[in-house]
Amino acid sequence: MKKGYLFVFLAASMWGTLGIFAKYLDGFGLSPFTMVFYRVLFALMFLGVYLSFRGSFSIERSRLKFYAAYGFFSIFLFYTLYFYTVTISSVSFAVLLLYTAPVYSIILGSLIFREPLKREKVIALTMVMAGVLLVNWGDVQFSTKALIFGLLTGFTYALYGVLAKLAVRKEEPEKALFYTLLFGMIYLLPFADFGVPAGAVPYLFALAFFPTFLGYILYNRALKEIEVSKASIVATIEPVVAIILAFLLFGETLTIKQLAGAALIIGGSMLIHMKEEEKT
Repeated sequence: MKKGYLFVFLAASMWGTLGIFAKYLDGFGLSPFTMVFYRVLFALMFLGVYLSFRGSFSIERSRLKFYAAYGFFSIFLFYTLYFYTVTISSVSFAVLLLYTAPVYSIILGSLIFREPLKREKVIALTMVMAGVLLVNWGDVQFSTKALIFGLLTGFTYALYGVLAKLAVRKEEPEKALFYTLLFGMIYLLPFADFGVPAGAVPYLFALAFFPTFLGYILYNRALKEIEVSKASIVATIEPVVAIILAFLLFGETLTIKQLAGAALIIGGSMLIHMKEEEKT
C-alpha cells in the first residue's frame, strides 16, 4: 500500500478530533471565537517554524486581497460556525452536516462554472438531502438553530475547498495556509477572550498541532504520492472517526434512522469523489 493512503487516513483521523476538542474546550467556558483564535495562533507558530526551514515567507503583494477574503470565509466563518454547532448540538450532528459540503460544491459548480448537473450528481444531492432529514429526525432532534448553523458550516466548508484550489495555483500549500490563518486571526482578534483557564491551554496546543498543523502537512505529503480524487475518498473517514470518538468519550449515540442518514451523507460524498476519480 502506498504511504500516501496512510498519510490521508492519519490526516482525516486527526480532523475527526476537531469536534472532540471543541466539546472539551466548551467545558472550560471558552467561546467558539476564543477556541478558533488560539487554534490559529498556535498553528501559526508551528507553521512559522516549519516554513523557516523550508524557505521564504514572501508572496506577491497583489495576493494579499485574496488571502484577506480566504481568511474571512475559511477561518473566521468556517471554523467558528463548526465549533459553535458542536457546542449547541453534538459532535456527531455537527460533523455530519459538515459533510453536506459536496452538495454546495455541486450547486456552486453549476451556477458559477456552468458545470453540467449529471445523473450521479443529482443522486448524490438527493442522498445527502435525505440524510440530513434523517439525522435530524427522531428522539434525538436538535434545534432549528443547530440545523441552520450546521448547514452553514457545510456551505463555508465548500467555499474553503474552492478557495484552497485557487490558493495553491500560485503558492505552496503550507505558505497558503500560513497567510490564510494570519488573516483569519486578525478577524478573530476583536472577539477573542484572552483570559483562558490554564487547564484549557494543553487542549488548545493539541488542537493547533494535531488536526491543524500536522493533519494539513500529512495531507499535502500524501498528495505527492496519490491523486486528489483518491485522497478525497479516503478522507471521508473523518466523520466516522468523529462519531466513534464522540460515542467513546461523551456517550453520544445515534438512532437507527440517524445512522441511516449518516450513511446517506457519507455515501453521497463518496459518490461524488468516486466519479471525479473516474475522470482522472
